[in-house]
Order: sequence, then C-alpha cells, then structure tokens
Amino acid sequence: MGSALETLSGQAVGAGQVGMLSIYMQRTWIILIISSILMSPIYIFATPILSFLGQQPDIAVLAGRFALLILPHQFAIAISYPCQKFLLTQSKVLPLAYIAFITLALHLGVLWLFTSVLEWGSTGAAIAYDVSSCAAALFQVIYIMFWCKDAWSGFSWFAFKDLWPFIKLSLSSAFMLLFSDWYSALIVFLTGLLNKAEVTVASVSIWLNINTWEHMLVIGFMSATSVRLSNELGSGRPRAGKYAVIISGLTTLFIGLVSSILILATWNKFPLLFTSSKEVQDSASTAVYLLAIALMITCIQSTLTGAIIGGGWQGLVAYINLGNMDWDDIWLHCSDFSSHNHGL
Repeated sequence: MGSALETLSGQAVGAGQVGMLSIYMQRTWIILIISSILMSPIYIFATPILSFLGQQPDIAVLAGRFALLILPHQFAIAISYPCQKFLLTQSKVLPLAYIAFITLALHLGVLWLFTSVLEWGSTGAAIAYDVSSCAAALFQVIYIMFWCKDAWSGFSWFAFKDLWPFIKLSLSSAFMLLFSDWYSALIVFLTGLLNKAEVTVASVSIWLNINTWEHMLVIGFMSATSVRLSNELGSGRPRAGKYAVIISGLTTLFIGLVSSILILATWNKFPLLFTSSKEVQDSASTAVYLLAIALMITCIQSTLTGAIIGGGWQGLVAYINLGNMDWDDIWLHCSDFSSHNHGL
C-alpha cells in the first residue's frame, strides 16, 4: 500500500510541490498503521491458521511462533517504508544508504548476541529482526525531522483530509504487488503439504533466497525508474521518462542474463552456500533451469513495476495480475494514459 506514496510524491517533486511530501507521508503512516493493526490477527493466530489449512504440525508451530515474534517488525515497516519513499523521491539516497549500513551492523551484532551467545535460536533471530527494523524506522524519522526542513513541515491535521482517494490508490498498489508476491508465498505453502516437507521447504527456500538476493540488487532500479518517471511526468516531460524506463530495462535485462548464466554454471554447487545436507543439495539442484528463468523474469519485472508505480497504473496492473482483464482492455487503458501524457 505504500507505493501510492511513491507515485504521488514523485510527481509532486517533479511539479515543484515539495511541501506536499510531508502530508503524503503522514497519510501513508496512518493507512499503513491501521492496516498493520487489521493484519495482526494473522500473525497472532498463525499456528492455528496453518494447521487448519493442512500444514504439518511441526512446521505450523515453528512458523506461528516466529510470526508472532516478528509482529513489531510489521509496525516498524509501516513507519520505515514511507520514510524511504519520502527520501527516494527527492533523490536523497546517501542518507538511506548510511542508515541501512548502520542498521545492518546493528542487526549482525544483535543477531550474533541472541543466536550464538545466548543460543535463543529462531526466537533470537526474530527479536534481532525486530530490533533492527525498529532502529531503521527511528533513524529515518530522526533524519527527516531534523535534516529535511524543506520537505518536512511538521505533523498536520491535513493528513486526515482527503484520505479516501489516497486509500483507493493505496489499495490498488497493494493488490498489484500482493497478486505478484503471493505466487511465491503459495509455492512455499504448497511445498509444506508434500512428503518430506522439511527437505522440500528447505530446497525451495534456497531458490527463493537466491531470487531475493538478485531482487535486492534490481530493486534499486525499480525505485530509480519509479522516481525518475514520476518526476518527469510531474514536470511535464514524459518522453524523458520513457527513455529512463528503456535504459533501466536494458540494464536489468543484462543483470538477469548474468545471474542466469551463473546459476546454470554452478547448478550443483550453489546449494553448498546454504546447507551441508546432501539430500537438500540434490533437491535444490533439480530443474535449476527454472530458477534461471525466474531470475530473468525478476529483473525484467523490476523495471516494469517501477514504471507502473511511477505512472500511477497500479489499479490497471492489479487487474492484469489477477487475470480478469483482456488485452484489448489493457491496450485501451494504456493508449488512453499515453494520450493524456503527450505520447509516453
């Protein structure tokens, strides 16, 4: 739901309306905090929910305990994510990088303390996750309030005004990304229903971790594409935004090709990075060409998602991801948007 802020803030910066960023961010805080409260029962009752859906008891209990422990992380993200977009849309990348580095160092230290020294296992890992997430949110808020005087105008009651249009765009953003991300979540859930679920879930987790590593790299291009396109649209220069999307797409395509070639060249070696179990290694090495294809798709999708967010097409793409819109409708909507934005 937070990507709505990215769309509106990016276009506001392009139009020279920097003063609106503070209001937009506060509206997003309100929406995300309320959403986090509404989602809390899923975390609290994760074990019975997973058991009801047929998950194996040991997996359901462990996942449920971990989900409950990382509930504070959900609220930290509700604060942190809007702060990131607030800074990114103004191209203030270095402060975010410094905060991320400090948070990473803190996370590694706390993780080592809780898991290796105190030997709290997954409980310690969850607590470390909460600590680093809350710290990142706190550092970002402090930086914005004291070092972003041009865009931060203080807390305002105007954040509660005109919430409904903002909520509609936020919901469109949420469904656009959820329909995409739920594919991976559904895969993990289904593997937990198979025989030898521990081995299967472990091997799938290796694949998802590798995909996430690549995603961490290309998500920067997604944000850059979104910011650049929204800035150019806000300033009335759609053609410059179009070229930015093309350059980003070619760059991420190259990254995808390199990633796929590496994974195919090390098809029976890369599982060693994650596990010493021969059974899990063999399982993770099976049909590795599918992982290579997934890596390519992830890279291409990053640029497309950035363009979608920058252009405000979240509602349209939510329908596409759901599969309820035919190509004639897609072409009609895209053509209509282009005609209103001077041939983008």
